[in-house]
Amino acid sequence: MFQLGSALLDGCVLAVLAREDAYGYSLTQGIKQVIPVSESTLYPVLRRLQNERLLGTYDQPHSGRNRRYYRITEDGMKRLHDTQNAWATFKTSVDSLLLQDVTSPEAKSTEEKDTKKDTKTKTETVTKTKTETKTETKAQKETTKKGGEEK
Repeated sequence: MFQLGSALLDGCVLAVLAREDAYGYSLTQGIKQVIPVSESTLYPVLRRLQNERLLGTYDQPHSGRNRRYYRITEDGMKRLHDTQNAWATFKTSVDSLLLQDVTSPEAKSTEEKDTKKDTKTKTETVTKTKTETKTETKAQKETTKKGGEEK
């Protein structure tokens, strides 16, 4: 559904290799479990990261053949940390847009009407309370005044 940019794919490759060294096919299979990526996409990424000295390689014999293993370098770890920090910031920003409470237009209209009703009711209650308080105060003054006259 979403396009995976090269910087993000680089970060994913570096993150997998930060956990353990891997040969190309196993690395591809591990990443494919999480995001759709083909081997034809991943091998050029591995070569580029190797040329940028973010990955190193070594060969290991397996079933009469050599397997090329990739490992993350110190520079690769630095790039991974930068990518992780940038991702956290980006993710927070996107989450603030995508994951906010979204209400349908009909529900918003109903909410606005309810809010207006609540505001009107509160205003009426405050007005009524003020009127009752004034009446009580006036009655108390009259009672006090009458009490003073009787003495």
